[in-house]
Amino acid sequence: MVSLSFPPDESSLLFSAFPLPFLFGGISRDIMEIQEVDLREMGTIIQSRVVLEVSNQVQSLLDSMETTTLEVAVTGESGAGKSTFINALLGLNDGDPRAAPTGVTETTCSPTPYEHPRLPRVHIWDLPGTGTPRFQAETYLQQVGFERYDFFIIIASERFRENHAKLACAVAAMGKRFYFVRSKIDLDLRASRQRRPTRFEEVQVLREIEADCIRQLKQGGLDSPKIFLISSFELHRFDFQRLENTLAEELEGHKRHVLLLSFPSVTTEAVQKKKASLRRNIWKKALMACFVSALPGLPFHLNIPMLIKTLDSYRRSFGLDDDSLGALALTASKDPSQLKNQVSSTLARDLSENAVHIILSQAATYGKVAARLLKDRVPLLDNLVAGGISFVAAYYLLHTALDNFAKDAERVLLAAYDLEDEFQKSVFYPPEPGFIFD
Repeated sequence: MVSLSFPPDESSLLFSAFPLPFLFGGISRDIMEIQEVDLREMGTIIQSRVVLEVSNQVQSLLDSMETTTLEVAVTGESGAGKSTFINALLGLNDGDPRAAPTGVTETTCSPTPYEHPRLPRVHIWDLPGTGTPRFQAETYLQQVGFERYDFFIIIASERFRENHAKLACAVAAMGKRFYFVRSKIDLDLRASRQRRPTRFEEVQVLREIEADCIRQLKQGGLDSPKIFLISSFELHRFDFQRLENTLAEELEGHKRHVLLLSFPSVTTEAVQKKKASLRRNIWKKALMACFVSALPGLPFHLNIPMLIKTLDSYRRSFGLDDDSLGALALTASKDPSQLKNQVSSTLARDLSENAVHIILSQAATYGKVAARLLKDRVPLLDNLVAGGISFVAAYYLLHTALDNFAKDAERVLLAAYDLEDEFQKSVFYPPEPGFIFD
């Protein structure tokens, strides 16, 4: 039993409101005796209520991120390569049944959404062409339902015309952002090389194309148009990374995160940006694992299915699953086994309950040390010892897996596109306890 005495200032308020016999039935007001069993029951209830309240808040944060939508509108004249560009964004080949149909003639009569193969709340919309003689920008936007889109990508394969500028002005007037993509750059370079084989300079040709696009759009009344030179068959070259960076900078909150996850990682810079965006949410996933272990009667191993689901989403985001590697091999004209051989991390090759359990067990001892440090920074965990250990173990698992998946993705890219090694292979060491406070 535990003796409990009231401070004079607090007890005076209590006893002035209720007479002693009513409160204690004759028991002394100075000393009360509480049974140990009552203390345990009370502690369990209070702990459970705190855990449930905080876990609901964390789960709400995760839900708001995972339910965020992204609606991208792609428009332009017939034959500009809209459908091919959409398929490139989705990471799909033309033969995939989920891909947008391609052809030299206009195949889109009404706005058509194409769902992202990994993120069902992301849609790339193929809008009808803008090249008709009677094109009216304002009417066109009303017809395609402009209000549903987060931004517009306006594509041209040869030159930007008056209709493109009119559409951009109308989009801006309605409070939406727009971006110009000059497509089929690979064909322009090939043609230029054939015309002047001895004087060909790729950088100079690209500058000339960009300058010509700017001139055309300025003639249409645009002051500072944002133009990106892109080849849908070689996204790792030219301006695709700059387009992704620009979109990410101008989107806010969860939509920025969703964009980074949805766009294909075709450069090491893209891989690192995706890794950084995913890393910001590791603590939320780890904290949910912590709460599961903190609730009475729920052992830590119940977190494994949730952690596997998270790890699988990481692996797919980096394109390390079989379907993504196969699609990349087809695009890059490589043997799929050659790309799969670049995947060396344990969980990328074998994402099983047993593999996850082994890593969590290895982190258990380390977790006990870090949990003691956490008590000073996160008071709640002072009462949730098991939860504290689970938090560190889950954080360790997700953090190290994310780092290794990113390295795998970089090796796959370098092999797929025959690029020179852009990063130094380094030995990975477990993070110091301070990593959870970064």
